[in-house]
Amino acid sequence: MSTEKVEIFDTTLRDGEQVPGCKLNTEQKLKIAKRLDELGVDVIEAGFPVSSPQDFQSVSEIAKLVKNATVCGLTRAVKKDIEVAAQALKYAKKPRIHTGIGTSASHIKYKFKATPQEIIERAGEAVAYAKTFVDDVEFYAEDAGRTDNKFLAVVCTEAVKAGATVLNIPDTTGYCLPEEYGKKIKYLKEHVPGIENVIISCHCHNDLGMATANSVAGMTNGARQIECTINGIGERAGNTALEEIVMILRQHPTLNLDTNINTQLLYDTSKMVSQEMGMFVQPNKAIVGANAFAHSSGIHQDGVIKNRETYEIINPADVGVTESAIILTARSGRAALAHKAKKIGYHLTKLELDVVYQEFLHFADARKEVLDNDIHEIMQIYQSKNRVSA
Repeated sequence: MSTEKVEIFDTTLRDGEQVPGCKLNTEQKLKIAKRLDELGVDVIEAGFPVSSPQDFQSVSEIAKLVKNATVCGLTRAVKKDIEVAAQALKYAKKPRIHTGIGTSASHIKYKFKATPQEIIERAGEAVAYAKTFVDDVEFYAEDAGRTDNKFLAVVCTEAVKAGATVLNIPDTTGYCLPEEYGKKIKYLKEHVPGIENVIISCHCHNDLGMATANSVAGMTNGARQIECTINGIGERAGNTALEEIVMILRQHPTLNLDTNINTQLLYDTSKMVSQEMGMFVQPNKAIVGANAFAHSSGIHQDGVIKNRETYEIINPADVGVTESAIILTARSGRAALAHKAKKIGYHLTKLELDVVYQEFLHFADARKEVLDNDIHEIMQIYQSKNRVSA
């Protein structure tokens, strides 16, 4: 069976930048946009042009810069928004307007104070108006995760009729369970006429820690675009993490799905975004966290030293990490100590290792981590006692 492509829609510069304290200036946005284009993302959501003059300028400059990816601007289902986005995108080689409206009962009643029929009409009108400016129009049904499937299908049908090329089904509040979200995508596939001619997109939030799982459920039920961010940054608890989706597909070839992402740039891109946004990446973050390929347990260290695949399903080099890290702690065993000692020039026999290891444990119990300098000190103590040269 041939592998199908899943398009990567990166919204680091739009949804990611909405994180408090992570605002970027135009120069920073251009730096990240250039890297995203090199990374191989299919769509860069550059911003929300009507929101501020600086955001308009950033989207416009990104549109001029990007060589390969589609450049996208977000709007509400408001004519002025759409007009401003079209103006900001006029220099893009491949422009896309991303327009939409809330569809859940909560949004209809409290946010828009409208009727369901008015929402349906506004959805169609927004897409049709955006089509007068660009060919590529993505429609989002905000809070689709909590929207009744039958009504959601009606709204999506109207958007398709009006000319939408992509249907975005956001789990805006991160509410859905993976099975529930997958069934929602399947329902739309079966009940929206013409949906076979558009791309279904997943935009999942991480409020309950299920953004990536929900995106996978969406893909396995027919979605072929994932909206995500570097490091999973975004509103509240964040978005689906780009690096997670990409490596899930790469590590599970039986899904017959893949992306165009150059995975060897993932780690460096993660560091770039973290630095530019001042957003710390948690050490245990999947794929790009400092501990993602670090081992401190003796059992794990022994296995990895013998064969990396015993405890690592991803080759660190595949995501741009130089090598696995063996971290010496009080939980480390003789194999890890011998491995680290050898790296800095000490080739210990089994008998020597047994003695040095006891000295090592005294150091390890007093420290969170035993570093190379500590090993030198341990060896000096051992050598002074035993007159053994390194």
